[in-house]
Amino acid sequence: MAENEAGQEKTEEPTAKKKQQSAKKGQIARSRELSTTLVLIASAGALILLGKSIASVLYRMTERMFTLSRDETYDPNHMFQAMGNMLDEIAGPIALYMAMVTAAGIYGSIALGGYNFTWQGAAPKGSKLNPISGLKRMFGINGLVELLKALAKFIIVAASTYLALVFFSDEALHLDMELYPLNIMHALELLGWAFLIICCSLLPIAAFDVPYQSYKHNEEMKMTQQEVKDERKNAEGNPEVKSRIRKLQFQAAARRMMQEVPQADVVVTNPTHFSVALKYDQNGTRAPVLVAKGSDELAMHIRKIANAHEVPIVASPMLARAIFYTTEPEHEVPEKLFMAVAQVLAYVYQLKNWRKGRGKRPKPVSKNLPIPPELRY
Repeated sequence: MAENEAGQEKTEEPTAKKKQQSAKKGQIARSRELSTTLVLIASAGALILLGKSIASVLYRMTERMFTLSRDETYDPNHMFQAMGNMLDEIAGPIALYMAMVTAAGIYGSIALGGYNFTWQGAAPKGSKLNPISGLKRMFGINGLVELLKALAKFIIVAASTYLALVFFSDEALHLDMELYPLNIMHALELLGWAFLIICCSLLPIAAFDVPYQSYKHNEEMKMTQQEVKDERKNAEGNPEVKSRIRKLQFQAAARRMMQEVPQADVVVTNPTHFSVALKYDQNGTRAPVLVAKGSDELAMHIRKIANAHEVPIVASPMLARAIFYTTEPEHEVPEKLFMAVAQVLAYVYQLKNWRKGRGKRPKPVSKNLPIPPELRY
């Protein structure tokens, strides 16, 4: 395992941020064996598909250029005109051949690791000229793997070449018995198939190299536990700072809520653990709005402010808990609690009228308010 300066082992998988930063530097998994193999196979396939067309054009070109009439011999423009006509004729097959090979080369380059271009990756690096780093690459584990791949390629290509020669030897030895130029076309076909067999023999090397390069890149990208912690800290922020920010935000929110309690119509309590302050503007909102809520010490503070400003306090534990857990400040209470809240507000309005000498003293709020089972906490 590679170790950092502090001696910690790089045992942690690379994070998404580390992979993104590495990609910007051009450090992504690539397989040269895959790219080379695909280009060679595409070349062999294009030779089999287009070889006869290209050979026919070349044959006609050679025949035309060496078959001249007396007038054409004395015409200085004839050679350039004939050459232009032949080039126009051969341009199509050659362009198609190059397009197939180019497409294979591009796909082979991005098949592993995807498309990635960055100026940082293209910039020259002095570390690549360091002879010590070069010796480490030569005599390290990667150098050993590259040596084994080179030996394997030599053995596989030599064996496949021998097998191709043996397989096509009989046809190749009888080419002189065929008519000209059909024997040339036949030879070209044999050459294309032999070339394809030899190129396909490199597929096992590419099949080994692709997962190896992915594994190698992942090992190089691994991080120490401290690096993961530092990255998480930089991304999410220092836990102590975040805790301090959350505390300040909570205090600011609590101050805003406490400022709204005097304007509330009623405070519903647990009566000791929860307090919720409600306000209902008949001309402004469709339903009562929660202006403040709190638990434990904050709940007691809400009740103190309510008492100081003569805001009615109603004890209804189940309703207080339901509103506390389902509603956020400055939001309307859930529709399923409308009936229960309406009964509380009706009691509050009747209580205010009674205190002003209007009407009878209202009955206390029922202990069995209509609260749906799913909102009972």
